[in-house]
Amino acid sequence: MGGVHIIPIYGVRGYEDRYIKYLSPQWMQMLDFTVQEARKLGLDVDMTLGTGWCFGGPRVTDEEANALLVVWSNSVSPNVGVVHIPATNKPLAVVAVSKSGEVVDVRDKVDETGLLSWKPHQGEWTIYVLFTRPSGQKVKRAAPGGEGHMLNLLYRPAIENFLKWFDEAFAGYAGAKPRAVYHDSYEYKSDWSPDLLTQFASRYGYRLEMELPYFLSDVDLDRVRRIKCDYREFVSDMIYSNLVVWVRWAHSNGFITRNEAHGSPGNILDFYAAADVPETEFFRSDRDIMVAKLASSAAHILGRPFTSSESGTWITEHFHETLDALKHLMDDFFLAGVNHVFYHGTCYSPLDAPWPGWLFYASTQMNPQNPIWFHVRVLNDYIARCQAILQAGQPDNDILLYWPIYDLWSFPTGRLQHLTIHAAESWIVPTPCGYLARALWRNGYSFDYISDRLLAEIQVGTLPGSVRTPSGIEYRAVIVPKTTYMPLGTLEKLLSLARGGAWVVFQDRLPADVPGWWNLNQRQVIFRGITNSLRFAVQNNFPGLVARVGRGSLIVGDPLAVLEALGVRQERMVPNLGLEFIRRRVNDAGVYFIVNRTAQDIDGWVPITAKGKTAIVMDPMTGSIGIGATRCGFNEELEVYLQIASGGSLVVSVTELEPKDLPRWKYYRLIGDPVPITGEWRIEFLRGGPTLPSAVTTNQLVSWTELPDPEAHRFAGAAKYTLSFSVNPATNSLWVLDLGKVCHSASVWLNGIPVGTLIAVPFKTYPLPLGMSTNTLEVEVVNLAANRIRDLDQRGVQWKIFRDINFVNINYRPFDASDWQLVESGLLGPVTLWPVEEFWPK
Repeated sequence: MGGVHIIPIYGVRGYEDRYIKYLSPQWMQMLDFTVQEARKLGLDVDMTLGTGWCFGGPRVTDEEANALLVVWSNSVSPNVGVVHIPATNKPLAVVAVSKSGEVVDVRDKVDETGLLSWKPHQGEWTIYVLFTRPSGQKVKRAAPGGEGHMLNLLYRPAIENFLKWFDEAFAGYAGAKPRAVYHDSYEYKSDWSPDLLTQFASRYGYRLEMELPYFLSDVDLDRVRRIKCDYREFVSDMIYSNLVVWVRWAHSNGFITRNEAHGSPGNILDFYAAADVPETEFFRSDRDIMVAKLASSAAHILGRPFTSSESGTWITEHFHETLDALKHLMDDFFLAGVNHVFYHGTCYSPLDAPWPGWLFYASTQMNPQNPIWFHVRVLNDYIARCQAILQAGQPDNDILLYWPIYDLWSFPTGRLQHLTIHAAESWIVPTPCGYLARALWRNGYSFDYISDRLLAEIQVGTLPGSVRTPSGIEYRAVIVPKTTYMPLGTLEKLLSLARGGAWVVFQDRLPADVPGWWNLNQRQVIFRGITNSLRFAVQNNFPGLVARVGRGSLIVGDPLAVLEALGVRQERMVPNLGLEFIRRRVNDAGVYFIVNRTAQDIDGWVPITAKGKTAIVMDPMTGSIGIGATRCGFNEELEVYLQIASGGSLVVSVTELEPKDLPRWKYYRLIGDPVPITGEWRIEFLRGGPTLPSAVTTNQLVSWTELPDPEAHRFAGAAKYTLSFSVNPATNSLWVLDLGKVCHSASVWLNGIPVGTLIAVPFKTYPLPLGMSTNTLEVEVVNLAANRIRDLDQRGVQWKIFRDINFVNINYRPFDASDWQLVESGLLGPVTLWPVEEFWPK
């Protein structure tokens, strides 16, 4: 582990005497102590800027609180010329709208008492009054001293005054400072700010309140789409600018920043890019690598070394999380470009707190109270090895995929669109960009997303057709998915890149129009002038229409066919074998993290596009490393012989030079039928609770929950299985031990020698030599905490003692494990030996 993260949350009943008020002198002393002790241990410390989430607290006033627009309306006619406006607060705008859509500003007709004195000449009109009000949303799961409104991130004074709270707290602070400050996922409910109308008019040149009939409408009209697009763009830019205020404040105070942008109603690609460390998350079943890549794309384009992740939140029901499931979760993150994971929501729990200790309701309990902790070192070592690889060098993706946010912003319905992890199918998955991203991924093309703002920083690269990011990373092509609306500046930028020699590919067609309502006619004239001036034609057998511009080309066609024709790298291991990968460039080596998500083991030659003669293979689960077998394959492409079990992963580094100090990678093949291991097993319960069950001897491997001792039914912890067996030595000298079904992790010793700890399917060891006579097998199996927590709830033990949301299940209903079925525990087998021999692929 590399560090800890401080997120103060609600208190625990019965421990009120230990509460420390947030940012009090005692709290600051504890912060200093924590950071200093962590660094003595080689760790670092991050902290949320606030308590719970999101930003907010006792210093946030009603005016600075996250705010909602309130629209009040009433009818008025020539016979009714007086309207009493509700005296909730000062109206932001008062307009009269006729049935034909005429709009009149009548705010100056409202007196100090809220009486509107105005009547139309003819017909019935509707008076609209715009107010804001605090949404009522308070800081979620706040700690003592941190309670209060969430702030309004659309409103500059709100963030500036919020930061003054911390200026005061740190003004006299001479202690050690954390590494980073952190902003959790965007869960504010703001859609307005006190100065929105003024700021909007200043930027766009028209008054939003005078477009109220269109702004409030959900009818699919061009003007409705455009007005709402301007509003959504404006809100996005306000949030972005305020995030920049926070980042600059952090830098001036010696912190870096981590930001979760998902959930916001703006361009989350830009919001990720605003921070030093973009952070994504997977939540419950909402695990989409294509969505998580938005965070890593921002880091890659700007040369940020880290992309972090909120990890382990609601991956399954409490106390059912396995190390196997966590390993596969981490693989998803790594494939998405994450290289800096956090076990989010793991609570500090004092030693005197009865089991299960102090808990957070949404996280995997990654702490010593959870029995999976006994074998967690193996998972942590796996993560550490993977991150060491994925933090080294530079990302090595070939394509910049434009994200057409203005198409999303031009939807006619609703007001703001919150881009949450939970509802990605509503904003990216079923869109042309989402479909194209998945098609590129499934066909072995590596890419990063790019926004309009980030695209403005891109320059022509040095390689044929390439572009270069501000951090110096080159991509081979820019692809624009089918897009309806594109800002004029973006189209001009793409044209400029093409003129400089870059490959710019439009999927099937050019964008149709500019977005938004402001200065529309002038922008449309320029936009259409550009698109109409382009002369596309078929060239030779090229799979697309090509328009020559300057030293380069604009291309319209099927991106997959165009990429193949342009010779952009395609990792054929993906479409041919079903493997998934992420690739980096470390000095002169091409480094791959490869995962086998298919149902079949991979055992054969795997094509790789990296240039080199030597392939160094590493197993990040064990740390084993060696020089792999290679050959020249199709079209002189390097092929590496790999053996990857279903669910497994390997790292492959391709270099020109062959290290002198590395052995050859070991390959094994089956040479006979499996041999079952049977006999009398002795099962001894070693550690855990609530009580150690009695030892038992059995010839049949069954779950602890089927043993006669009732203590085994509620036990959570570790038990050791011991068996003596013999194998005919003439058969073979090397054997793979297959434990079969394990619930849920196992450490193995053979003849007193540790073989390893297995945390994921398949529960198989590396090939082992066996003695000529009797061998002794010992297997320490660790189960889950589920049966023990079930027992507590069945006996009515009051362990749920938390001050807030005291305690919920995965469906956010009151937690009750008393009706759970017993969860299988222990070594279930069958345990077998597979005879193998070492070989070298030819």
